[in-house]
Amino acid sequence: MFDEWLRAYKDRLLAGVAGRLGRVSPNQVTVLAFLVGAGAVAAIAGGRRPLALVLWLLNRLLDGLDGTLARLHGRSSDFGAYLDILLDFAVYAAVPVALVLAAPAPGATLAALVLMASFYLNAASWMYLSALLERRGEHVGATRVVMPAGLVGGTETIVLYSAAILLPRQLGAICWLMAGLVFAGVIQRLLWARRRL
Repeated sequence: MFDEWLRAYKDRLLAGVAGRLGRVSPNQVTVLAFLVGAGAVAAIAGGRRPLALVLWLLNRLLDGLDGTLARLHGRSSDFGAYLDILLDFAVYAAVPVALVLAAPAPGATLAALVLMASFYLNAASWMYLSALLERRGEHVGATRVVMPAGLVGGTETIVLYSAAILLPRQLGAICWLMAGLVFAGVIQRLLWARRRL
C-alpha cells in the first residue's frame, strides 16, 4: 500500500551506498539478502528474537539495495528480478513457519496456515494477471506491468513481521490481520480485472 510512495525515498537513501558498490553485482546482494533472511528465520526458531529482528530488517534493507544497485549501475536483468522475487518469497514463507515453531501461541498455527494460503492465492492472482496484461501489451510501464497494488506490500510486511517477531503472544492476531488484508487485496485485484479484461 505504501511501497510506491516510499520507493523514491528508499532509492535516494540507498543510492549513496549503491554508488560505492560498483564492483558488487546486484545478484550477489540478492543472495546475501537471502542468507541474512535465512539467519533471521534460524534466530526466530531458536528463540533469539532481538537478533531475529535485526537480521529481518537487514534482509529487507539488502533487498532494497539490490534493485537500487541494479538501476544505478545499469545492471537490471530479467534473471535478477526473477531471482530477487524467488528468494524474497522463500524468506516470506519461512518466517511464519519459524514463528509458529518458536512460540506456538493458542490458535497461531491455524492463523499461520491461513496466512500461507493467502500468500499462495495472492501469488497466483498477481502473477497470472501480470502475465495476461503483459501478453496483451496493456498497462505496461517503463519497467514492469502496472496493476493495482494489494493492501499488503513490502512496507506492511516489514511492519507486521517485525511485530510478530517482537510480540509472540500476538502471533495469531497478527497472522489473521495480515491474511485478511492479503485476501482483500486479491478480491480488489479480481474486481479490477473483471472491469478491464
